[in-house]
Amino acid sequence: MTTPLLEVQDLTIAFPTPGGGSTEVVSGLDFALEPGGSLGIVGESGSGKSMTSLAVMGLLPTNARLTGHIRLAGEEIAGLPDRRMRRIRGDRIAMVFQDPLSSLNPYYTVGFQIEEAYRAHRPKVTRREARRVAVEAMDRVRIPEAARRAGHYPHQFSGGMRQRVMIAIALSTEPDLLIADEPTTALDVTVQAQILALLKEIQRDTGTGLVLITHDLAVVSEMVDDVVVMRAGRCVEHAPVARLFSDPRHPYTRALLDAVPRLDDEVGELRTVETAAPDTPREGER
Repeated sequence: MTTPLLEVQDLTIAFPTPGGGSTEVVSGLDFALEPGGSLGIVGESGSGKSMTSLAVMGLLPTNARLTGHIRLAGEEIAGLPDRRMRRIRGDRIAMVFQDPLSSLNPYYTVGFQIEEAYRAHRPKVTRREARRVAVEAMDRVRIPEAARRAGHYPHQFSGGMRQRVMIAIALSTEPDLLIADEPTTALDVTVQAQILALLKEIQRDTGTGLVLITHDLAVVSEMVDDVVVMRAGRCVEHAPVARLFSDPRHPYTRALLDAVPRLDDEVGELRTVETAAPDTPREGER
Protein backbone atom coordinates (compact mmCIF):
# COMPACT_ATOMS: atom_id res chain seq x y z
CA MET A 1 0.00 0.00 0.00
CA THR A 2 1.38 3.42 -1.01
CA THR A 3 2.16 5.85 1.79
CA PRO A 4 0.11 9.03 1.30
CA LEU A 5 2.09 12.11 0.34
CA LEU A 6 0.03 14.14 2.82
CA GLU A 7 -2.13 12.71 5.60
CA VAL A 8 -4.17 14.88 7.94
CA GLN A 9 -5.79 13.02 10.82
CA ASP A 10 -8.16 14.42 13.45
CA LEU A 11 -6.77 17.94 12.95
CA THR A 12 -8.20 20.49 15.37
CA ILE A 13 -7.13 24.15 15.54
CA ALA A 14 -8.36 26.38 18.36
CA PHE A 15 -7.78 29.96 19.47
CA PRO A 16 -8.20 31.42 22.96
CA THR A 17 -11.16 33.69 23.64
CA PRO A 18 -11.65 36.34 26.34
CA GLY A 19 -12.57 34.78 29.65
CA GLY A 20 -10.27 31.79 29.32
CA GLY A 21 -12.26 29.80 26.77
CA SER A 22 -11.37 28.77 23.24
CA THR A 23 -12.98 28.53 19.81
CA GLU A 24 -12.27 25.73 17.37
CA VAL A 25 -11.82 27.02 13.82
CA VAL A 26 -11.02 23.54 12.48
CA SER A 27 -12.41 20.46 14.18
CA GLY A 28 -11.56 16.79 13.62
CA LEU A 29 -10.46 17.14 10.00
CA ASP A 30 -9.29 14.03 8.11
CA PHE A 31 -8.04 13.64 4.55
CA ALA A 32 -5.17 12.10 2.59
CA LEU A 33 -3.45 12.94 -0.69
CA GLU A 34 -1.66 10.30 -2.71
CA PRO A 35 1.69 11.06 -4.41
CA GLY A 36 1.04 13.00 -7.61
CA GLY A 37 -2.63 13.44 -6.73
CA SER A 38 -4.74 16.56 -6.44
CA LEU A 39 -7.20 17.55 -3.72
CA GLY A 40 -9.54 20.52 -3.52
CA ILE A 41 -10.63 22.04 -0.21
CA VAL A 42 -13.74 24.12 -0.81
CA GLY A 43 -15.93 26.20 1.45
CA GLU A 44 -17.15 29.68 2.27
CA SER A 45 -15.00 32.34 3.90
CA GLY A 46 -14.43 31.35 7.51
CA SER A 47 -14.90 27.63 6.89
CA GLY A 48 -11.34 26.82 8.02
CA LYS A 49 -9.79 25.92 4.68
CA SER A 50 -6.97 28.49 4.79
CA MET A 51 -6.24 27.70 8.45
CA THR A 52 -5.82 24.08 7.37
CA SER A 53 -3.22 25.07 4.77
CA LEU A 54 -1.35 27.24 7.27
CA ALA A 55 -1.28 24.31 9.70
CA VAL A 56 0.28 22.07 7.05
CA MET A 57 2.89 24.75 6.32
CA GLY A 58 3.62 25.32 10.01
CA LEU A 59 2.56 28.96 9.72
CA LEU A 60 -0.26 29.19 12.25
CA PRO A 61 -0.30 32.22 14.58
CA THR A 62 1.62 31.66 17.79
CA ASN A 63 -1.55 31.63 19.91
CA ALA A 64 -3.14 28.81 17.91
CA ARG A 65 -3.48 25.42 19.61
CA LEU A 66 -3.13 22.47 17.24
CA THR A 67 -3.94 18.84 17.99
CA GLY A 68 -4.05 15.83 15.70
CA HIS A 69 -1.59 14.60 13.09
CA ILE A 70 -0.10 16.01 9.89
CA ARG A 71 2.18 13.57 8.08
CA LEU A 72 4.29 14.26 5.01
CA ALA A 73 5.26 11.02 3.26
CA GLY A 74 4.75 9.23 6.58
CA GLU A 75 6.77 11.73 8.66
CA GLU A 76 4.93 13.56 11.43
CA ILE A 77 5.40 17.30 10.89
CA ALA A 78 2.77 18.71 13.27
CA GLY A 79 4.55 20.33 16.19
CA LEU A 80 8.03 20.22 14.67
CA PRO A 81 10.43 22.90 15.94
CA ASP A 82 10.45 25.95 13.68
CA ARG A 83 14.05 25.34 12.61
CA ARG A 84 13.22 21.88 11.27
CA MET A 85 9.97 23.08 9.73
CA ARG A 86 11.84 25.80 7.82
CA ARG A 87 13.88 23.08 6.10
CA ILE A 88 10.67 21.39 4.95
CA ARG A 89 8.77 24.56 4.09
CA GLY A 90 9.75 25.82 0.66
CA ASP A 91 11.72 22.66 -0.10
CA ARG A 92 9.36 19.68 0.23
CA ILE A 93 6.19 21.77 0.61
CA ALA A 94 5.62 25.06 -1.21
CA MET A 95 2.69 27.45 -1.19
CA VAL A 96 1.20 30.00 -3.57
CA PHE A 97 -0.84 32.68 -1.82
CA GLN A 98 -3.85 34.65 -2.97
CA ASP A 99 -2.30 38.08 -3.56
CA PRO A 100 1.03 38.02 -5.41
CA LEU A 101 1.63 41.75 -5.00
CA SER A 102 1.72 41.56 -1.21
CA SER A 103 3.79 38.35 -1.34
CA LEU A 104 6.61 39.82 -3.44
CA ASN A 105 9.14 42.32 -2.09
CA PRO A 106 8.89 45.56 -4.10
CA TYR A 107 12.55 46.44 -3.43
CA TYR A 108 14.05 43.43 -5.23
CA THR A 109 13.87 42.11 -8.78
CA VAL A 110 11.76 39.01 -9.31
CA GLY A 111 14.82 37.09 -10.49
CA PHE A 112 16.65 37.88 -7.26
CA GLN A 113 13.65 36.73 -5.21
CA ILE A 114 13.50 33.39 -7.03
CA GLU A 115 17.27 33.00 -6.55
CA GLU A 116 17.02 33.73 -2.83
CA ALA A 117 14.22 31.21 -2.33
CA TYR A 118 16.26 28.59 -4.16
CA ARG A 119 19.53 29.31 -2.33
CA ALA A 120 17.78 29.20 1.05
CA HIS A 121 17.38 25.47 0.49
CA ARG A 122 20.46 24.91 -1.70
CA PRO A 123 23.10 26.96 0.17
CA LYS A 124 26.05 25.46 -1.72
CA VAL A 125 24.97 26.61 -5.18
CA THR A 126 26.62 29.62 -6.78
CA ARG A 127 24.87 32.84 -7.73
CA ARG A 128 25.34 31.93 -11.39
CA GLU A 129 23.64 28.56 -10.89
CA ALA A 130 20.82 30.16 -8.90
CA ARG A 131 20.25 32.70 -11.67
CA ARG A 132 20.08 29.87 -14.23
CA VAL A 133 17.45 28.09 -12.10
CA ALA A 134 15.48 31.34 -11.73
CA VAL A 135 15.37 31.95 -15.48
CA GLU A 136 14.40 28.33 -16.14
CA ALA A 137 11.62 28.58 -13.55
CA MET A 138 10.30 31.74 -15.22
CA ASP A 139 10.47 30.00 -18.59
CA ARG A 140 8.51 27.06 -17.20
CA VAL A 141 5.65 29.30 -16.12
CA ARG A 142 5.59 30.98 -19.54
CA ILE A 143 6.95 34.41 -18.72
CA PRO A 144 8.18 35.81 -22.06
CA GLU A 145 11.83 36.87 -22.33
CA ALA A 146 12.56 35.31 -18.97
CA ALA A 147 16.28 36.17 -18.92
CA ARG A 148 15.55 39.87 -19.45
CA ARG A 149 12.47 40.09 -17.24
CA ALA A 150 14.28 38.44 -14.33
CA GLY A 151 15.81 41.89 -13.86
CA HIS A 152 12.43 43.60 -13.51
CA TYR A 153 10.62 44.56 -10.32
CA PRO A 154 7.17 43.31 -9.22
CA HIS A 155 5.42 46.57 -10.14
CA GLN A 156 6.54 46.07 -13.74
CA PHE A 157 4.41 42.91 -14.04
CA SER A 158 0.66 42.48 -14.41
CA GLY A 159 -1.31 40.62 -11.74
CA GLY A 160 -1.29 37.41 -13.77
CA MET A 161 2.44 37.64 -14.43
CA ARG A 162 3.13 38.30 -10.74
CA GLN A 163 1.23 35.13 -9.89
CA ARG A 164 3.36 33.27 -12.44
CA VAL A 165 6.42 34.59 -10.60
CA MET A 166 5.02 33.24 -7.32
CA ILE A 167 4.48 29.84 -8.92
CA ALA A 168 8.06 29.96 -10.26
CA ILE A 169 9.36 30.67 -6.74
CA ALA A 170 7.29 27.81 -5.31
CA LEU A 171 8.46 25.32 -7.95
CA SER A 172 12.13 26.33 -8.07
CA THR A 173 13.07 23.76 -5.42
CA GLU A 174 10.96 21.01 -7.03
CA PRO A 175 8.72 20.38 -3.98
CA ASP A 176 6.75 17.18 -3.46
CA LEU A 177 3.63 19.14 -2.51
CA LEU A 178 2.24 22.46 -3.75
CA ILE A 179 -0.51 24.22 -1.80
CA ALA A 180 -2.37 26.87 -3.79
CA ASP A 181 -4.55 29.04 -1.54
CA GLU A 182 -7.10 30.91 -3.67
CA PRO A 183 -4.39 31.49 -6.32
CA THR A 184 -6.68 33.20 -8.84
CA THR A 185 -9.14 35.17 -6.68
CA ALA A 186 -7.41 38.51 -7.35
CA LEU A 187 -7.26 37.93 -11.13
CA ASP A 188 -9.76 38.54 -13.91
CA VAL A 189 -11.54 35.57 -15.47
CA THR A 190 -9.34 35.23 -18.56
CA VAL A 191 -6.08 35.36 -16.60
CA GLN A 192 -7.61 33.05 -13.99
CA ALA A 193 -8.15 30.38 -16.64
CA GLN A 194 -4.55 30.73 -17.84
CA ILE A 195 -3.10 30.35 -14.34
CA LEU A 196 -5.27 27.32 -13.56
CA ALA A 197 -4.29 25.66 -16.84
CA LEU A 198 -0.64 26.34 -16.01
CA LEU A 199 -0.96 24.81 -12.53
CA LYS A 200 -2.67 21.74 -13.94
CA GLU A 201 -0.04 21.29 -16.64
CA ILE A 202 2.87 21.65 -14.20
CA GLN A 203 1.25 19.29 -11.72
CA ARG A 204 0.77 16.69 -14.44
CA ASP A 205 4.28 17.07 -15.91
CA THR A 206 6.21 17.10 -12.62
CA GLY A 207 4.11 14.72 -10.53
CA THR A 208 3.86 17.30 -7.75
CA GLY A 209 0.97 16.75 -5.36
CA LEU A 210 -1.52 19.62 -5.37
CA VAL A 211 -3.83 20.92 -2.65
CA LEU A 212 -6.08 23.62 -4.10
CA ILE A 213 -8.00 25.82 -1.69
CA THR A 214 -10.91 27.74 -3.17
CA HIS A 215 -14.50 28.85 -2.76
CA ASP A 216 -15.13 28.37 -6.49
CA LEU A 217 -16.81 25.09 -7.39
CA ALA A 218 -16.13 25.62 -11.10
CA VAL A 219 -12.40 25.71 -10.38
CA VAL A 220 -12.63 22.52 -8.33
CA SER A 221 -14.48 20.67 -11.10
CA GLU A 222 -11.64 21.30 -13.56
CA MET A 223 -8.58 20.93 -11.35
CA VAL A 224 -8.68 18.10 -8.81
CA ASP A 225 -9.34 14.40 -8.30
CA ASP A 226 -10.95 14.59 -4.86
CA VAL A 227 -12.79 17.27 -2.91
CA VAL A 228 -13.16 18.09 0.78
CA VAL A 229 -16.15 20.35 1.49
CA MET A 230 -15.74 22.35 4.70
CA ARG A 231 -18.29 24.24 6.73
CA ALA A 232 -17.76 25.95 10.09
CA GLY A 233 -14.41 24.22 10.55
CA ARG A 234 -15.64 20.72 9.79
CA CYS A 235 -15.52 18.42 6.80
CA VAL A 236 -19.11 17.79 5.76
CA GLU A 237 -18.32 15.78 2.62
CA HIS A 238 -15.25 14.13 1.09
CA ALA A 239 -15.64 12.53 -2.33
CA PRO A 240 -14.13 12.05 -5.80
CA VAL A 241 -14.86 15.18 -7.82
CA ALA A 242 -17.09 13.46 -10.39
CA ARG A 243 -19.27 11.88 -7.70
CA LEU A 244 -19.50 15.10 -5.72
CA PHE A 245 -21.01 16.94 -8.67
CA SER A 246 -23.23 14.12 -9.91
CA ASP A 247 -24.47 12.89 -6.53
CA PRO A 248 -23.79 15.28 -3.61
CA ARG A 249 -24.70 13.56 -0.35
CA HIS A 250 -24.68 16.40 2.18
CA PRO A 251 -27.37 19.12 2.27
CA TYR A 252 -24.71 21.83 2.45
CA THR A 253 -22.92 20.52 -0.66
CA ARG A 254 -26.23 20.41 -2.52
CA ALA A 255 -27.00 23.95 -1.36
CA LEU A 256 -23.62 25.19 -2.64
CA LEU A 257 -24.23 23.61 -6.03
CA ASP A 258 -27.80 24.92 -6.20
CA ALA A 259 -26.57 28.44 -5.41
CA VAL A 260 -24.43 28.58 -8.57
CA PRO A 261 -26.30 30.67 -11.19
CA ARG A 262 -27.20 28.73 -14.33
CA LEU A 263 -27.74 30.14 -17.81
CA ASP A 264 -30.49 27.61 -18.56
CA ASP A 265 -32.56 28.59 -15.49
CA GLU A 266 -35.50 30.95 -15.61
CA VAL A 267 -34.65 34.35 -14.19
CA GLY A 268 -35.72 34.44 -10.57
CA GLU A 269 -34.50 34.82 -7.03
CA LEU A 270 -30.96 33.55 -6.47
CA ARG A 271 -30.67 30.64 -4.06
CA THR A 272 -28.65 31.37 -0.94
CA VAL A 273 -26.81 29.26 1.59
CA GLU A 274 -27.42 29.66 5.31
CA THR A 275 -24.16 30.42 7.08
CA ALA A 276 -22.82 28.97 10.31
CA ALA A 277 -19.94 30.29 12.38
CA PRO A 278 -17.28 27.93 13.78
CA ASP A 279 -18.30 26.07 16.93
CA THR A 280 -21.99 26.26 15.93
CA PRO A 281 -22.70 23.15 13.85
CA ARG A 282 -26.33 22.78 12.91
CA GLU A 283 -28.25 19.70 13.96
CA GLY A 284 -27.31 16.63 11.93
CA GLU A 285 -24.27 18.27 10.29
CA ARG A 286 -21.46 16.72 12.30
